[in-house]
Amino acid sequence: MAWKDIYQTWLNEAKMPTDLKNELVNMDEARQEDAFYQPLSFGTAGMRGLLGAGINRMNVFTVRQATEGLARLMDLQVETVKDRGVAISYDSRHFSREFAFVAAGVLAAHGIKAYVFESLRPTPELSFAVRYLNAYAGIMITASHNPKEYNGYKIYGEDGGQMPPKESDIVTASIREADMFNIAMLSIEEMQAQGLLEIIGDAVDQAYLAEVKTVTINQELIDTVGKGMKLVYSPLHGTGAKIAGAALKNAGFENVLIVPEQAEPDGDFPTVKLPNPEDHAALAMGIELAKKEDADVVIAVDPDADRMGTAVRMPSGEYQLLTGNQIGAILLNYILTAKQNAGTLPANGAMVKSIVSSEFAADIAKHFGVTTVNVLTGFKYIAEQIEHYEQTNEHTFLFGFEESYGYLVKGFVRDKDSVQVTVLLAEVAAYYKSLGKTLYDGLQELFETFGYYVEKTNSLTFAGIDGADKIAALIAKFRAETPNEFGGVAVVKVEDFVAQTETDLQTKQITPLTLPTANVIKYWLSDGSWVAVRPSGTEPKIKFYIGTKGATAELADAELAAIEQSIERYL
Repeated sequence: MAWKDIYQTWLNEAKMPTDLKNELVNMDEARQEDAFYQPLSFGTAGMRGLLGAGINRMNVFTVRQATEGLARLMDLQVETVKDRGVAISYDSRHFSREFAFVAAGVLAAHGIKAYVFESLRPTPELSFAVRYLNAYAGIMITASHNPKEYNGYKIYGEDGGQMPPKESDIVTASIREADMFNIAMLSIEEMQAQGLLEIIGDAVDQAYLAEVKTVTINQELIDTVGKGMKLVYSPLHGTGAKIAGAALKNAGFENVLIVPEQAEPDGDFPTVKLPNPEDHAALAMGIELAKKEDADVVIAVDPDADRMGTAVRMPSGEYQLLTGNQIGAILLNYILTAKQNAGTLPANGAMVKSIVSSEFAADIAKHFGVTTVNVLTGFKYIAEQIEHYEQTNEHTFLFGFEESYGYLVKGFVRDKDSVQVTVLLAEVAAYYKSLGKTLYDGLQELFETFGYYVEKTNSLTFAGIDGADKIAALIAKFRAETPNEFGGVAVVKVEDFVAQTETDLQTKQITPLTLPTANVIKYWLSDGSWVAVRPSGTEPKIKFYIGTKGATAELADAELAAIEQSIERYL
């Protein structure tokens, strides 16, 4: 059906809520086309999009349709699967709570019980809840760190990780078959009368916090140094304050200052343009408070509290925002150092990271005799490794991270967990404070030991109808016309995760890759630097990842700048 016909169907729909009806009436043709030319894409990471009317938007109908897909998947399983139910959580974004109960109502119409949190909770706690409740699946209503105009919907599998491709493909097929205007849904009263809705909260909180307590490695250090150390924390108007505040208190950190202007949940995110802890502007209020209070570290998390960013105090008194790769390196080094000192570092330890994350942490792992395992981008792949290690004992999981500010210390959660790493980062800050140093000093020591690593991620956005075609064309260009060099340094090896090949450009030898298929190309340069190209899985962007290493910070920065210029010329 053409997009104009779909628009008319929506315009004539008798069940259309007033707010969506008004939006439809006032749409110009360009907005109509963008909202109806294609369905909102649904993949292994779920769906994410602008709020509003249309099949290419987040609204009650697209949420119903997505949940119908999950319910039909569960209908295909043995009856006990439906009895296990689905855990549902949501963040502070507009319509998040409404979407959560819409999802519960659709599940209930299939006889599937929903466990819905009494109020907003972080994504990592939802992952934990799936495992804790032995639910078959989980739903998280969030658009992570996107602007306020967005919301999203993520499905988790029974292991607490994002749903694997096999099941996700079935959900996607069922979504496309479902008529979004004629999906059965029970009311809250009907769900409660039939025992298909259970409101959850404190019991799950306490169970989760008890597990977070085990993340602490050196309690004596916290009791002697961390107890009085000043920490500034911001949930950026999201879900983090309640749970992270309790976790820090349980660990023994008593001097936590929550940025007051950003403490309360608010889907408008009024103090920031983008609620993203990768963005220096998002931490500006926290840094201002830290300067006033002479705090040791600033921590901020995104609205669903799965990603964490930090700013550390420099000798000048200013605060520097660390990159996701730098945070990962600092956390890993502390974990391995502390475990080695305590005699608890396992012989078969493993650190898991994405293929577009820095080699900095890999070099640190190697120094401690710890294996580095590289996986595709997407934390579900790190979760799969944890599950594999638990089943086979091949390795002991010690740490997992992605450059995009996602980290995991312990496997009771199977997604990025800012609560775990907030507690651990505070402990690391206490460790350096005990030595008369700061986290900034600690990072400089790592650079001096392992080399100066510099990484950067650049993105090009192609929104609208032809955006996907432009992104596909650029990826095809890189695949068809292999660059000879970046920044004047020769390309010596190409990894193509679609072709599943690793090609040595010097020997012409081709080796099969063992990771799953993904639309990623990674170029290795003769000096160990690298460039990776991939389309975003959740946004209309093509991403370019660059990693360099130099004997000095200046040399690494200069090479990175030269590589950036090469990419621009190539494009």
